[in-house]
Amino acid sequence: MAGTTPQPDEKHGKPPYLKKVGQRGRISIWVVDGTYIRTHIDEEFTNYGQHYRFKEIPEDEFWIDQEASPDEGKFFIDHLLVEHRLMERGMPYDQALEAADRAERAERKRAGDVRKLTQGGKLPDPAQVHVRLWKKLESPVSVWIVNGRLVRSVFDDDFTEGGHDYVYEFVPENEVWIDNDLEEAERPYVLLHELHERNLMAQGWDYDRAHADSSRLEYHCRHHPEQLHEALVNEGW
Repeated sequence: MAGTTPQPDEKHGKPPYLKKVGQRGRISIWVVDGTYIRTHIDEEFTNYGQHYRFKEIPEDEFWIDQEASPDEGKFFIDHLLVEHRLMERGMPYDQALEAADRAERAERKRAGDVRKLTQGGKLPDPAQVHVRLWKKLESPVSVWIVNGRLVRSVFDDDFTEGGHDYVYEFVPENEVWIDNDLEEAERPYVLLHELHERNLMAQGWDYDRAHADSSRLEYHCRHHPEQLHEALVNEGW
């Protein structure tokens, strides 16, 4: 994502913009403060986005969240180029996403990520994406910091921020995963979301309902950080 940082203007000199990192035709590519966006603009913003998925993004811009380890930008840009082009032509999001995912997976495969976990033709082992154990809870649940890039390259390119065994079949039983690409300060909020969502689904809630309630709780605590610790304790932390 080589590029030059332009002179700040009235719009791009303010949050959530951090720096311009590229230009593809009329599209300007910006690294943005994802924490700011998820707290103040749209809690559902993920690793990247474009206008036809997130209306707050201008039509001629791609937004890419600031990565803790900035090594996936090329994959995200390739994805956005396909998704934006198809949706601009009127294709529904789900279909455009499927096509963009195929393009992204091809790039990830060419980068050699898949070979790292499937040498000798073996099936990928989820334990190989573990970076470190964050905490073993009093319940059977273990919370792991995982290599988000490898998770997206080998298991699911739509994996974002975190997940758990009730949503992702590749996550081992009784595990919650937190993406190591998240900034340290944001991890507790994503952790709260994943623990709350998993607890609700363990009680029989379906994913859509549990996710919506978890997003509500996460958003509330982002605006009331003094309540975060108590909320985590309520989820078994």
